[in-house]
Amino acid sequence: MCGILGLLSHDPSIDVAAEICEGLSLLQHRGQDACGIVTCGPKGRFYQCKANGMVRDVFDTNSLSKLIGGMGVGHVRYPTAGSSHHAEAQPFYVNSPYGIVFAHNGNLINTNELLHFMDATAHRHINTNSDSELLLNIFADNLQKTGKFRINEEDIFTAIGRLTEQAKGAYACVAMLAGFGIIAFRDPNGIRPLGMAKRKSPTGGYDYLFSSESVVADASGFTNWEDVNPGEAVIITRSSVSRRQVAKPATFSPDIFEYVYFARPDSVLDGISVYRSRMAMGDALADEVKRVLAEKNLSVDVVIPVPDTSRVAALNLAQKLNLPYREGFIKNRYVGRTFIMPGQQMRKKNVRRKLNAMALEFAGKNVLIVDDSIVRGTTSKEIIQMAKDVGAKKVIVASCAPPIRYSNVYGIDMPSRAELVAYNRDEDQIAQTIGADLVIFQTLPDLVSSVRQFNPSIPQFDCSVFTGEYVTGGVDEEYLRGLEQLRADNVKGKMVVGGLGPLEGKGGGGINEVDGEKRNGANAVNGHEGGLPANGDLESPASNGVSHRVDDTIGLHNGYNLS
Repeated sequence: MCGILGLLSHDPSIDVAAEICEGLSLLQHRGQDACGIVTCGPKGRFYQCKANGMVRDVFDTNSLSKLIGGMGVGHVRYPTAGSSHHAEAQPFYVNSPYGIVFAHNGNLINTNELLHFMDATAHRHINTNSDSELLLNIFADNLQKTGKFRINEEDIFTAIGRLTEQAKGAYACVAMLAGFGIIAFRDPNGIRPLGMAKRKSPTGGYDYLFSSESVVADASGFTNWEDVNPGEAVIITRSSVSRRQVAKPATFSPDIFEYVYFARPDSVLDGISVYRSRMAMGDALADEVKRVLAEKNLSVDVVIPVPDTSRVAALNLAQKLNLPYREGFIKNRYVGRTFIMPGQQMRKKNVRRKLNAMALEFAGKNVLIVDDSIVRGTTSKEIIQMAKDVGAKKVIVASCAPPIRYSNVYGIDMPSRAELVAYNRDEDQIAQTIGADLVIFQTLPDLVSSVRQFNPSIPQFDCSVFTGEYVTGGVDEEYLRGLEQLRADNVKGKMVVGGLGPLEGKGGGGINEVDGEKRNGANAVNGHEGGLPANGDLESPASNGVSHRVDDTIGLHNGYNLS
């Protein structure tokens, strides 16, 4: 899961980098592995700063001052496919045709087919394991086919329309053409969120924003938020706004897990308030809890949420059941979200760093712990043990989501079915595995109703993690096995020599890592990762001990921590 952002100032003399940085900090919950900004300044020149790390660590006053230009694109990421290497930090860039910068949220399901097309037909080199770079090159190849010295909106719409026929999966994208404008588009099913807003400029005209979530628009003074429709492309220049449906009709199916977990509660996605939907989840879950407790002849003394996502639902549940609501877990806000940490051991290690149980709310009580979902069970197991350690008599867990038993192929890091605690287990076995006295799950019809009631025009949601039914088609057992191998925790972040997953035979342009030793790939030029530096060998420190060179990874001057 990633967060994307694009900003165009009506006044080209106003640098937008600082405002993009602020926006990315509001999307930090969507990815904490890496982040980046690319801006477009005078004469169409691009300026970039990107690296592994949090927004607050990568960007400072010095680096932002080097990002010149009145339009730009930003991205926060955590890895779902490929590696965690800094070369995969976005936005990506290609110089031909016309100079394109690209940020993507989602995941493609036909990468092998597209890689073969890139190699055999388009003759374009893909330098990383990221499907985002692949998607960028599909777009670039379609634009290249115009053969024009200068392109127009019609050419761009045609290129994106062709892309929607070629690329299968989930993608919400923001792109920037050098000296031209900002472009956004969404896959035909609208699986990943994307919206736009505008703000009156002091110099006349409007500034425009694209973002994964509406909270960025609210905080930055933008109004008239509206969603980019599934299969729609939007092109914004300083003189015009053009919108067109470029994809063939498909069933609108936004990912319901956005409302369960990922999105901020103060965001509105596809016309649905995340906050209101979580309130409704709590109301519906209360009915199921009441039914199950009566069936099991159990009682509950207190309702305690797992902070932060489940608070809204837990409060509504407690009110509806007329039970006390208490904050029994105190959160350390300086530890990242455990679910989106890139390794199972890191997730497990950080649960107790993240939360502390207060004995006075647990001791001698039957406790109902409300969580948004139970994915791997790592967090749940540790939390339940923490509650018992401080004296809870019984621990009952209620999940706002149904059991997650299937892989997600659209950009959420829950790929391996063997990692899912609910896979091939019933509710009693799940409770035994995580150490709970009882586990109660929201039913799928209740979850869908909780969200859909706020926008009945949405015909369905992507619920594939609960049902195993994939709205795009094209997902079979062979594909799932390959995906699980690619994304498995013990290989994530490592591109092994001779075994580059979907990039096997593509030249190994990334950094290969074997037994912890980094080696330059076969396509490294003079020892430089990703290309020949334009301004010599100037280096600067980066997070995780990786050194960044000028021109590193995408052929642009990288302003990260340069003096």
